[in-house]
Amino acid sequence: MWKLRSAKEGRDCITDEGLPLRTLCDLKGRQVWEYVTQDEEPASTKTAELDACERARDEYVRKRRDEGVKHSADELLRIQQCGPNYMDVVRVRKKGKQKRSASSTKEEHQGTPVDRNDFDEAVSGGLDFYQQLQMEDGHWPGDYGGPMFLMPGLVITCYVTGTMGTVLGDARVTEMARYLRNQQNPDGGYGLHIEGHSTMFGTVLTYVSLRLLGAKASDPHCARARKWILLHGGATLIPSWGKFWLSVLGCFDWDGLNPVPPEVWLLPYSGKSGIGWAHPGRFWCHCRMVYLPMSYIYGARITGECTGLVGEIRKEIFLKPYEEVDWNKARNECAKEDLYYPHPLLQDALWYTLYKLEYMLLPGRPLHFLRKKALAETIKHITYEDENTRYVCIGPVNKVMNMLCRWHEDPQGDAFKMHASRIPDYLWVAEDGMKMQGYNGSQCWDTTFAVQAIVSTGEASRVMECVRRAADYIESTQVREDCPGDLESWYRHISKGAWPFSTRDHGWPISDCSSEGLKATLALEPLVGEFISDDRLDDCVNVILSYQNKTGGWATYENTRSFAQLELINPAETFGDIVIDYDYVECSSACITAIAAYLRRQRGGGEWRSRHPRATLERALRDGKRFVESIQKADGSWYGSWGVCFTYAAWFGCEALEACDGVLGTDSRERLERCADFLLERQRPDGGWGESYLSCELKQYSQLPEDEPSHVVNTAWAILALIKAKQHLRDPRPLHRAARALLDQQLPCGDWPQQHISGVFNRNCMITYANYRNLFPLWALGEYRSHVLDLGGK
Repeated sequence: MWKLRSAKEGRDCITDEGLPLRTLCDLKGRQVWEYVTQDEEPASTKTAELDACERARDEYVRKRRDEGVKHSADELLRIQQCGPNYMDVVRVRKKGKQKRSASSTKEEHQGTPVDRNDFDEAVSGGLDFYQQLQMEDGHWPGDYGGPMFLMPGLVITCYVTGTMGTVLGDARVTEMARYLRNQQNPDGGYGLHIEGHSTMFGTVLTYVSLRLLGAKASDPHCARARKWILLHGGATLIPSWGKFWLSVLGCFDWDGLNPVPPEVWLLPYSGKSGIGWAHPGRFWCHCRMVYLPMSYIYGARITGECTGLVGEIRKEIFLKPYEEVDWNKARNECAKEDLYYPHPLLQDALWYTLYKLEYMLLPGRPLHFLRKKALAETIKHITYEDENTRYVCIGPVNKVMNMLCRWHEDPQGDAFKMHASRIPDYLWVAEDGMKMQGYNGSQCWDTTFAVQAIVSTGEASRVMECVRRAADYIESTQVREDCPGDLESWYRHISKGAWPFSTRDHGWPISDCSSEGLKATLALEPLVGEFISDDRLDDCVNVILSYQNKTGGWATYENTRSFAQLELINPAETFGDIVIDYDYVECSSACITAIAAYLRRQRGGGEWRSRHPRATLERALRDGKRFVESIQKADGSWYGSWGVCFTYAAWFGCEALEACDGVLGTDSRERLERCADFLLERQRPDGGWGESYLSCELKQYSQLPEDEPSHVVNTAWAILALIKAKQHLRDPRPLHRAARALLDQQLPCGDWPQQHISGVFNRNCMITYANYRNLFPLWALGEYRSHVLDLGGK
């Protein structure tokens, strides 16, 4: 039986290969799944939970097969936290609410306020259910999976390093295989993410992973995947990241991969040199931290042993014998199903030039001294990343690459073992199996949102134990110091005072996470008192101000360090806009609203308590507002880059403008009403909104199928946006219908259903935010209560 462990409880949950964990915060926020043997659980508890887990697994398989439902619902977490029969607990009665289908007419939904008794019961029931999911250390755990290309890197790394048994172990191998089998599409292929169409990237890497995890070539899932691969042109058409991992395994020749030369790290960084603007230190940090270890592995040609199994896979995934593959031709081949960002001609010319020069850098050649120097430089930066994240690393891709680099440096060294200890941090178990998450979790992000949602309901005083635990987690997760050394030479931004996305041990500072952390802290102060000092709050404001770009907008982890033209050398055919850190409406809005909240706190306290002058903060707001206005589309919408998609961005855009109007005295009514009209034109017959992830790819609003109900998360975002746009003062009837749609979809236990995937990154890859289905409906209903119901709904 799998058990979720957090903080101190999970201290000993490391792999057999690992060493004791390093931590700055007593491991608060760490969430790891541990396999508990039968002897360690009472028989009655074990039987009831095991039966519930098996029913959840069977139901997932049935729904995927019969109804096309691809997303798991985090049932194992709910069974553990709420009990095996949690669905039988009735907190929300359906009395007084008429169930409506998505095909209902607008006339059936009178624009009248929601029944107050039904509404209060729904909010209280939802809050009572959601607080059960909170962990003892104060954070809310949840599934942050979705992408299908993450786990294969881990499996290949463990196979190459000979640690399948010690790092993964039998229980994890079994659950990983379950997950991969469950995610197969009807045509036999696998997508870039769990809801996506089949791609060569997803299918080849999943096929290889299944084989390395012990599946035979004759396994039905393998046979169907192999058929898809061969029918669509074979593995030479896999995108560049797939070519890389196959080369590491020994199933692809390094000559078939466009060069990833570590020598680029030896270029001058200064922009005065001209070439310095293209230095990888100026890349978006996720891009930089992936291509850093990738260049080391490429430069050192780290390749696994050609075992019998590797030899079999070579025979299974290509259209012709392995020895006859034209590797030079394969360099630029990519399946049409995968091609989101085609290489421009300039990039092809660059790769050809580097491909020809690579020969001179190999051992025994004239320029090999440069290769040795470059490898020394890259491993230095890899080590810095490892040490400053307690071996968690910024994300799952560079995590396993760094782990492979440190193994190559010293197979028996402590660094590799420290990496092994942190592998469980990235693995999540749900009813569909064990998956690798897109981060070590979204703990801080979800908790800061959850706090604001709970406060908005007006019922926080009823759940004070939950509130205090959340405050403790937020306090312990704030980053207290900058990274050591000369930050510019390590290409790092200041971090003292920031909040990260997940845990303090992870530690990478982010603009919107810092801002949401600050807002959550300020929202909690009336309830628990001032639990974070003014100096530490000022440190956070300092980080937020430092992130603002000359455009007035805010990017993610760092300032924008180079020009958008660098996207011409984006080598990842599967992802868009990855080379530099761009300004986003979400990050900009989070920073604007945090500064506005901080200004209101200072003004309300009488004496000015901040070391940041009021004029500085107001200037940042004015510049930020101009940026948000500049990227609003003619139809009133904003494009969302981190959630699906226009409904998500509408909330942030409207929130930013409304906050500036409140603090600066500006008037954004025309812009807010345009955004409201954009949303109202897309309101569905059942009163809600249902936006497909295709909006992110196509960059135009895409509805979910008409025969599906509206999406509770999209509906909640739209409600939040409309209230910020003052729609309740123009015509509250659309808000009544939207609130009723949320109540109609709520389950009797107080939970809301898991629907389509809600998160996105790099335009084209979707990711799960399992907590969104609970916290955003609560937040939206809380705002509806205070701005609409409490005002009489008129």
